[in-house]
Formats: sequence, C-alpha cells, structure tokens
Amino acid sequence: MNHHSKNIIQLSKTDRKLGILVDPDKHSDRDFVDFVSDIIALKPDYILLGSSIIVKSNVEKAAQQIKSITDIPLILFPGHFNQLNNFVDGVLLLSLISGRNPDLLIGQHVLAAPILAKLDAEILSTGYMLIDGGRPTSVSYISNTLPIPRDKNDIAICTALAGQFIGMKYIYLDAGSGAINSVPISMVNSVAESIDLPVIVGGGIKELKTIEKYWESGANLVVIGNALEENTLTSIGSFENKADI
Repeated sequence: MNHHSKNIIQLSKTDRKLGILVDPDKHSDRDFVDFVSDIIALKPDYILLGSSIIVKSNVEKAAQQIKSITDIPLILFPGHFNQLNNFVDGVLLLSLISGRNPDLLIGQHVLAAPILAKLDAEILSTGYMLIDGGRPTSVSYISNTLPIPRDKNDIAICTALAGQFIGMKYIYLDAGSGAINSVPISMVNSVAESIDLPVIVGGGIKELKTIEKYWESGANLVVIGNALEENTLTSIGSFENKADI
C-alpha cells in the first residue's frame, strides 16, 4: 500500500512560496553537497531535483544526499520515468499540455504508473506549459513541441483552463532552463486570475525583483535554478532574508 494521500507539499492559491531547482549533473559529488548546503541556507520552501541526463542512479543518489542533510521537502522534477525513486517527498507528474506530443501527455505516465504506485511520495498531477523564453530549450527540443508564444495570453489561459477541467492539481508555466526571457508577468497574472489551481512559474529568472513580481501577479510557487548555478541572480546576498522580499 502506498501513501499518496499524505500532503507534504501543501501548495494553495494563497501561497507565495519559493522552490530551488538543482541538477546533480552540473556538479561533482563533493561540490553537489556543498551547493545544496548553500541552498539550504537560503531557506527555500521546497527543493526541486531535476536532471538533464536520463540516469536513475545519479538522481537517486542526489536525492539521498539531499535528504540526509535537510528536512526541506524534496520534489522530483523528472526528465524521464527512470528517475523515479523513493527518497523524494513528492513527484511532479508532468503532462505537457502546451504541446501535442502524446508520449508526454500520457505515454510516459503509463510506463511510470506501476513505479509511482509503489512510491512513498506525494504524486503531484501538474499541467506543464512551455512558454517561449527567447530561444530553443532542451525541453522544446526533446519534447518536439512548440512553446506558447509570449504574446498569446489567451492561448495560455485556455490551455491552463483545459488542464484544470481535465483534473490537474497544479499548472506550471515554464520558460525552460537557461531561457533568455522569463515568463511574461502579464501571462502569469492572466492565467492565475482565470483558474482555481495553484500556479507554478520558472525559467529564465535572473533578478530577485522578478520573483516578487510573480508573487504579486498570482504565482504561488516560483522556481529558480540556473541563476544560482551560475551565480547570476541579482542581489543573491540579500536572499537569505527571503521573508522580507
């Protein structure tokens, strides 16, 4: 029997939470632990674990390392069902609803289902929407799908609504890792006002003030990653006082 009913993540429409995405492929074993320790000091609400390389052992080992040094909820941002493991607290079960690739709408999910059924983790059904971030991303290339244009708020709204009506629990607007531009504020606001689900936003965020703008526009969880990996997030020193943002 699994324990999918547990509610560790507890993300709601009234929240203003922060998640930090880490990729173990970008670090040596020793460097990875140091990097995670630095992240813990920033006191995020969640740590997200994602890997650009489809290797289970790498992700599983990284999850084990993270859980050995912190109680911050750990959420898997899977690139493939092979990365599923029992060291995470939650799994983003992503359906790429902005694309038309059936494998990423249901195919991978069918293969993952028997593994998910055995995990002691919260399964987070998430409508994943790729938004144009100014250049092709790994997600758009691997998924063979086109992102939603930055100026098409109406398409974003209808896509998010469709996800809600299908039964998704969260909507994730992502410009993609390393995007030139983050998701437009107006699009986040339009989507947040149009649906009853919590909204997650990530990709291309380089400044602290952008995080605050997203929260003000209705985002309930903002995810940062590359900017921390590359030390390009503006005013990172003040980030330790996240509650004051």
